[in-house]
Amino acid sequence: MKLKLLILPVLLIVIRTAAQKFEPVFDPKEYAAFLSMAFYKSSIPDKEQRSKVKDPYHMVYESHEMGMKNLWWLYTNDHNQAVIIIRGTVGDMASWLENYYCPMLPATGSLQLNDTTIFHYKLAERKDAYVHAGWTIGMAYLVTDMLPKIKESYQKGIKDFYIFGHSQGGALAYLVDSYLYYKRQAGALPADLHFKTYTSAAPKPGNAQYAYDFEFINKGGWTYSVVNSADWVPETPYSIQRVSDMNTVNPIVDIPEALKRARFPLRQVGNFYYGKLNRKTRKAQKKYTRILGHKLYKLGIKKILPQLKEPQYMPSMSYMRAGTPVVLMPDETYYKNVTLKKDDKFAHHHFAPYYYLLQKQYPQ
Repeated sequence: MKLKLLILPVLLIVIRTAAQKFEPVFDPKEYAAFLSMAFYKSSIPDKEQRSKVKDPYHMVYESHEMGMKNLWWLYTNDHNQAVIIIRGTVGDMASWLENYYCPMLPATGSLQLNDTTIFHYKLAERKDAYVHAGWTIGMAYLVTDMLPKIKESYQKGIKDFYIFGHSQGGALAYLVDSYLYYKRQAGALPADLHFKTYTSAAPKPGNAQYAYDFEFINKGGWTYSVVNSADWVPETPYSIQRVSDMNTVNPIVDIPEALKRARFPLRQVGNFYYGKLNRKTRKAQKKYTRILGHKLYKLGIKKILPQLKEPQYMPSMSYMRAGTPVVLMPDETYYKNVTLKKDDKFAHHHFAPYYYLLQKQYPQ
C-alpha cells in the first residue's frame, strides 16, 4: 500500500511533464489554447471556465502598437516555455493597408524604415525567394521589439518558444519564424533556442521558393498551418504565375529556345501563341505591382510611415501557401451549429468556426 502511495504522485508528475513536452507534432490542445489567447488573452476557450480555472499561461509582456498597427504578446507557463502571440488585422485603415500592400520583396534584403534606421533581414537562402511587402515591413517592427524579450527570457532559462498568429498574425508568424531561424544560424541568437510555429487562417506569405525554404527549415514537424476550408482569407493574396516564376529546368521555360529550332510555320504559330499567353500574365503582374505597390505606397503607406523609403519590388505575384497543412473541413452539422451571418464576409474566419471544427475533428 505504501509503495502504491509513493508511485502515484510520481506517475502524476510524469504524466503532467509528458503533456507539456515541446514536441514536433500537431497538438490540438496547444492550438486551441493559443487560438483562445489570440482572441481573448486567455488560453481557456470556454467563457464560463475562465473565471473558475487558473490559466496555465501568464502574460509577461504586451507591446505597444508599431508600424501599421501591429502588436504582440509574450506569455510564459510553469514549464519554462514561452508563447509569442501576434495580433491579426484590426479595424483601422493602417492595418488593412498592410494587407493590401502586396507587391513582392526579396526574402533577403533591407528596408529603410526611417531616416536613421535601415533594417537588414534574411528570410530564405534562395535569391529567387520573395515575400509580401506589407507583412515584411510589419515583421521588421515586430522582431525589433521581440529580440530583446527573447534574449531576456533565455537568460531566465526559457529555451522553447511557440509562435502563433491568426489571420494577418499568421502571415506575420511565418516571417517572424524565418527571421528568428536565420538570426540563430548567424549566431545572433543562442543555438539551443527552439521555435514551434502555428499559423491559423493565414494568407499566403510569399512565393513557392520562400514556402519551400520555410518548410525546409521547419522540417520534422515544427510548423503547422491550420485552415478552415470554407475560409477565404487563406486564398489571398491574389496570385499570378509567370513563366519567370518557374524553375529554369521547367520545359515551359525552354519553349522559346525550342521554337527557334522548329520549322518556319510551327515557329511562327508557336511564337505567336506563346507570346500572347506570356504577355497576359506579365502585364497582369505588372499592373498589380503598380497599383498595389507604387500607387498604394504614395496614397496610403507613406502617410502612415512618412519616413519609410519605398522598397524595390520583384517582378512576381506568384503567392503560395506554406507550412504543414492542418485542414478543418466543414460538413452539414457545421453549417447548422455555427452561427453564420449571411452578410458577414468573415463568418468562417472567426474564433467560433475554427474552434468548433477543431473540437469535432480533433477530439481532445
